[in-house]
Amino acid sequence: MRATLRLMGAALAAAALAALAAVAVPLSASAATLTEVTSFGPNPSNLRMYLYVPDTVAPRPGLLVAVHYCTGTGPAMYSNTQFAALADRYGYIVVYPSVTRSSQCFDVSSPQALRRDGGSDPVGIKSMVDHVRQRYAVDPDRIFATGISSGAMMTNVLLGLYPDVFRAGSAFSGVPFGCFATTNGSEWNSECANGQIIRTPQEWGDLVRNAHPGYTGRRPRMQTWHGTNDEVLRYPNFGEQIKQWTNVHGLSQTPAYTDSPQAGYTRTRYGGSDGTAPVEAISMQGVPHNLPVDAAQAIRFFGLDTTAPPTTPPPTTPPPTTPPPSPGACQVGYAVNAWNTGLTASVTITNTGSATLTGWSLAFTLPAGQSITNGWNATYAPTSGAVTARNVGYNATIAPGASVTVGFQATHTGNTSRPSSFTLNGAVCSVA
Repeated sequence: MRATLRLMGAALAAAALAALAAVAVPLSASAATLTEVTSFGPNPSNLRMYLYVPDTVAPRPGLLVAVHYCTGTGPAMYSNTQFAALADRYGYIVVYPSVTRSSQCFDVSSPQALRRDGGSDPVGIKSMVDHVRQRYAVDPDRIFATGISSGAMMTNVLLGLYPDVFRAGSAFSGVPFGCFATTNGSEWNSECANGQIIRTPQEWGDLVRNAHPGYTGRRPRMQTWHGTNDEVLRYPNFGEQIKQWTNVHGLSQTPAYTDSPQAGYTRTRYGGSDGTAPVEAISMQGVPHNLPVDAAQAIRFFGLDTTAPPTTPPPTTPPPTTPPPSPGACQVGYAVNAWNTGLTASVTITNTGSATLTGWSLAFTLPAGQSITNGWNATYAPTSGAVTARNVGYNATIAPGASVTVGFQATHTGNTSRPSSFTLNGAVCSVA
């Protein structure tokens, strides 16, 4: 078992580097630092707690629990992912649990860990959440979990045990709740790791429901990411997670929406076609266990990508804060400066309508072979294919007749042409 855990640890040692391959976003300097918190409450497995509070905290901040991989630590998860940097932008708080056992893997296998308030790591992590909630005005509808590998498995466990605490989770290279269960004290379940545990959706769903018997409230949304070439936690675990969480939500396993957010990625959504679907799954063709961690897309799934969250849940179909532009009420200018295998693009967005826009997103499809490496005055996701550029805080408003200019740098394989069309908040724009 220790040799297997060492193998898993070796495979995960590069996860921090893989995380850096995620979408880069322009970030402001911050004086905030990671701080260790002690005596935070019940902690049966002696976890350590690290807390990141940005310099500017939202009035009703969200709270994210970011759970590390085997051989990792809370500080490593902090340093090698963008969750804290994005917290600087959006004002949410991040907790980084850290394992102290020799394997540096989270307990997702013992009977105690798979029962609500049963003991082990989940109890300590729940104490960390409670500790933060006692000291900050955290919005209870904006508490989330994310993790990589062992942390992704723990994300599934936390959502199963504490559906009344966590609103959603994002799991990068994980397995379903209960898949890693053992009864002999081992931390490792080879059958699950190898993708050999196949159950019906109902059986997977029952494992979650039985972890908190009698609970009838809402269930957390789940986003799961997996590489088809995962050599540590094999790819069948991706499909089993989909079966589990669609069943928990009472949904069909038939996607309501399918697209390819970037080359080699297939995204499916269940129970809805937009970014608020109850279950979202991203399959990454040819990607191994050390997959790139797209923190910005996890934050988008959570709805944490805003600096001014509502203090109460929005209505089921909220009205837009401002009327969207009617077709033809926007114009886009697009200028390219290309060289060898690179280019920069300057994009000018003009509101030609009669209503002020407060909050905007510009959608376009990059020509084949182009991939964004960095950008300015907007966030860009994904980096290739069907891209959406979203405003940042200082340029969210476009008055009638006014313009904003954004831009990005990209690589190319020979095709330096511009996108064929642009839509602003869903409306087709004319192209200058």
